[in-house]
Amino acid sequence: MTPYQPVGDEQVVDYFTELGFDVAAIHGLCSESATSIADETPETLRNAFLSVDGPDVDALIQCGTNLECVAVAAELEKELGKPVIAINLATMWHAFRVNGIDDRIAGHGSLLELH
Repeated sequence: MTPYQPVGDEQVVDYFTELGFDVAAIHGLCSESATSIADETPETLRNAFLSVDGPDVDALIQCGTNLECVAVAAELEKELGKPVIAINLATMWHAFRVNGIDDRIAGHGSLLELH
């Protein structure tokens, strides 16, 4: 799920495909501008995630750092029983781990809580 226009979505699919992942579906919100990305509602984000979910989907990923998705992703992860990863949280997790910070933080999804 992204805030991007179709051209940006194509780049996201290419990126994950080059990493060796199968992309089952993508949903771009087509936000009007880089700053309007931050105005997307939790309901819109939730619906976008659900639109790409299915029984063949192992994980849901949100791209686009101006899209505030941490809370929605954490809620959906509990509901769907599969990883739902918000990019800002993944970036923070990675920064912690490469700097030797192994703290587990509950309430924001399994990435920070369990890994």
